[in-house]
Amino acid sequence: MISYMSGGPGLEHAVDPPEVDEPHTRPPIGELLRGYEATVPHFVNALQPIEWRYTNDPSWVMREKGDRLPYNRVWLKALGAMPDDPVLHTATMLYSSDTTVLDSVITTHGLSWGFDRIFAASANHSVWFHRQVDFDDWVLYSTSSPVAADSRGLGTGHFFDRGGRLIATVVQEGVLKYFPAARR
Repeated sequence: MISYMSGGPGLEHAVDPPEVDEPHTRPPIGELLRGYEATVPHFVNALQPIEWRYTNDPSWVMREKGDRLPYNRVWLKALGAMPDDPVLHTATMLYSSDTTVLDSVITTHGLSWGFDRIFAASANHSVWFHRQVDFDDWVLYSTSSPVAADSRGLGTGHFFDRGGRLIATVVQEGVLKYFPAARR
């Protein structure tokens, strides 16, 4: 489904952004991956055009510490200058919307990609764009999981600009199969 409605005056409200550290105070993703290259090799080279700054520990660090967290929050922006084309900024944010939205399903259970045997596949992925994004500046992606049941998990996400305005809302349902290690 695509809507081509032009914006205009009307009612406005939105959920508040979570209180998090500023992106410049958080380590880049490369620092968080050091020492985990063999555990999460698919993350080491993933999304190189996008800079990531987690405000909480990523799943692989939480898993090693034995932590659980029902949400994930990460600052994202283009790595390098983007062309002055709003469609490309929106497309880049759309691309990044699939990065951590299902992480909250597994971190709620103290699990992590790479450490645990988890099969995941997207069943559906929807994004509602509320405002234009500037992906040359940091955007906060706050995700959580309201439910996991019957081998499916639902992830929701909100993108906020640096001013705290809600830019987009994401909902993704995934098929998630967890295969615990055999007990010996």
